Parts: sequence; structure tokens; C-alpha cells
Amino acid sequence: MRDLADIIKRYHVVIASINRVDYAPIVPAEGRGPIIRDITGREYIDLSASAAVMTLGYAHPRIIEAAGEALRRITHSTHMYGYVPETLELAEELARITPVDRPKVSFGLSGNDANEGALLLAKAYTGKEVFIAYENSFHGVGAAAASVSGIGLEREVVAKIGPWARTVFVPYPNCYRSPYPNNPGKCVKHYLEPLKEALDEVGDEAAALVLEPIQGDGGIIVPPDDYFPAVFKLVRDRGAIVIDDEVQTCVGRTGRWYAIEHHGLRPDVVAVGKGLGGGLPISAIIGREGIMESLPPLAYTFTLAGNPVTAAAALAVIREVEEKGLVKRAAELGERALQYLRGVQRRHNLVGDVRGRGLMIGVELVKDKETKKRAVEETKKVVWRAHELGLIVLFVAGNVLRIQPPLNIDWSTLEEGLARLEQAIEDVEEGRVGDEALKHVQGW
Repeated sequence: MRDLADIIKRYHVVIASINRVDYAPIVPAEGRGPIIRDITGREYIDLSASAAVMTLGYAHPRIIEAAGEALRRITHSTHMYGYVPETLELAEELARITPVDRPKVSFGLSGNDANEGALLLAKAYTGKEVFIAYENSFHGVGAAAASVSGIGLEREVVAKIGPWARTVFVPYPNCYRSPYPNNPGKCVKHYLEPLKEALDEVGDEAAALVLEPIQGDGGIIVPPDDYFPAVFKLVRDRGAIVIDDEVQTCVGRTGRWYAIEHHGLRPDVVAVGKGLGGGLPISAIIGREGIMESLPPLAYTFTLAGNPVTAAAALAVIREVEEKGLVKRAAELGERALQYLRGVQRRHNLVGDVRGRGLMIGVELVKDKETKKRAVEETKKVVWRAHELGLIVLFVAGNVLRIQPPLNIDWSTLEEGLARLEQAIEDVEEGRVGDEALKHVQGW
């Protein structure tokens, strides 16, 4: 049997730190549904879905069958020069379900390159150089995507390599940390003001606003319902387009095919990735025809983009989600999970806020509910204790636990995972988790 400690040690010797951070010492051997078994035989409930990728959980038979059949039949034929049926069918499905007028589709390998391409297209289409984006946002690690990412890590990267474009950042509407936590109307007005100021500052030079309909790595922040409708009007009145980053929220995770649909809005360009391939690397840009045709042929493509195996897997994901009613189920199961976690919030002083839509939920941990001081060390200890209890849970923004299980998880397994999470929170509150845990959990 391979040794867990040895694998982790070898990882740190040869794998570059630019690829990863440590959360818990799990070396996976196999997975089924929402369960991972490590090489020691220990099982974990995975409430992260491997960073919101495993839409249908691990080893879903429909994905295995679809991808396996394509793999045996052709493996790859580049759609840059030929006509791949699976790629065509996937593009047609994405055009059907995506809220974009007269859509065309471009394929890639990751959410990063989907956002990267969307930004290039925005520049080409508008002929403008300035972008409006949000503080603490994360859109990827490429030169363009990093330039419009407001999260601290990417600001450090841009400071070293230089910006791809001028970006004006505005605060994302986080009502929990606003002066109006219990007044959505005032919260909306509070956060629209800096956006108006930014638009006034750049005048008619703005190419696009880049948004996450729910801010993911910035803290699973859900905007007030009236915020984005007002934003779309402000931006479009200035002649700029709207790029909707749905990499983390696509394929039904929030109880709609796309999270922007909660607001009844139709963006100009949508970027998708993560859960689209159900574990295989694929992404897509879906945008208005005029925007998607604003660069010449082959101006933004990849030899392996639209690969028939990954396209077949993505088709299987979309069809399974649709046929099994998993979009509606995500909304219902998510509401049930929110109610459970709000009970945890009432019972534990460490839990400052619980928020989310569908099966994208954030649990913000604080040292004090009045001051809302971020409980960063305590969050790391909760993640470590959860691991000891057989639960995989990640955190973002330093102190927000990230709950994003597969859409088809059964309630009994989800409830058991949430119960283990509450036990971890209680153990940290009661001082049962020592500072040794801080040496193991890095996060970001």
C-alpha cells in the first residue's frame, strides 16, 4: 500500500507551490457519489465537490459511459479544423439553456481561459481598454483574468507582472458587512454609489463590467435581489457590455441553470467551467454573435478544446441534471441545508452569518457576532477537525466555510455532513482543537 505521509512529502518536493495550497492530508484512492475513500481506506463526505467541480459526484455511471464510449471510439479529433458531433451537440445545448441573445459558443479547457477569452472579445468588440470589476473577485490566473480579479492573491500577481488592462474596482454588495445588514434597499443604494462613481470616472472608455452573480472565492456573497438589475442598466447606458462569470455557479448549482437567472437578466457574454464536465476539463464562452465574431478565425482557440471525450461528459452532465430535475432539487435541498445551518448559527457564537443559493452556501465564522471580527485561525481549526471527523470542507476569504456538494447528494448524507461540521465547530469553540492544526491547514 502506498504511504500517505510519503506521498505528501514527495508532493512538496516536486510540485510547484504556484499550483496548490494545503487544507487537509487526504490522498484519494477512489470516489463514489459524494464519498471519497483515501489510500488508507478511510471514507469522507465531500461537501466541496472538489471545488464545485463534481456536479454529479464521483464516478457517475452516465458520465463514465458517455466519456468511455467516446474515448474508445475516437479519443480526440481537433474541432479547430474538423466537425466533431459531440462538440456540436454540446454547443447547441449550451446555446439552448444559456440566457444570451443570438448565442455562439467557444470551447476551452478551464474557467480561467473562458474568462480570459471573454475579456479579449470585449476589448475587440468595443474597441475600449477599461474594465469595471469587483473587489475580492476571482476570475482566473491568466494575464487578462488576473488583471480584473480583485482578490488579494491576484493583486499580488499583477503587482509583479504588470496589468493587462486598466481595471477600476468597486465593492461587491456584501450586506452582512455593510452599514445596513438588515435593510436590502439601503444596502443596494450603498453599493450602487461607488459603481456610479467608477462609471463617471472612466466615462465612455469602459469596455465591460465583469461580475460573479454570487461572489465565490471572495466569500460566497449573495447580492440583494435588486442590485444587479440596477447595475445592468447603469452599465449598458454607458455603452459597455456585461461579462457574467458563471464558472462556479453554472449547471444548476444555485437552483437555476445560471445564477444570473435569479435576477431575470441576460448578459452579453457568459463564461462557464468547473462543474460543466463533471470532473473532466472543459469550459465555454457563450456570447452574443457580434461579440463572438469580433476577432478573426483561430484568434482564440486550443488544439484540445472541444475534445469529444470531454464534450460527451459535459453532455451527460447537462442531460442528467435536466432529466432528473436536479436544478429544482438543488434549490429545494439548498433551502433545507440553509435552515439546518441557521440552526447551527443560533446555537454557536462562532457562526456569524449563513448565506447562499441552492447548493452554494457560505458559513462565515467570526470571533464576535457584534464586531464581526474574522475568525481566521478558528476556521482553519474547524476544517482540520472536520477532516478528523471524516468530512471534507474548504474555506474562502479566510473565514468562510464553503458548502458546495454534488447536486444529486441525498439528504441523509448531506445532513450527516452538516452534523459533522457542527461537531467540528463545537469542538473548536470548546477548545478541543489545538494550535497544532494551524501548521497543517493553509487555505487562501
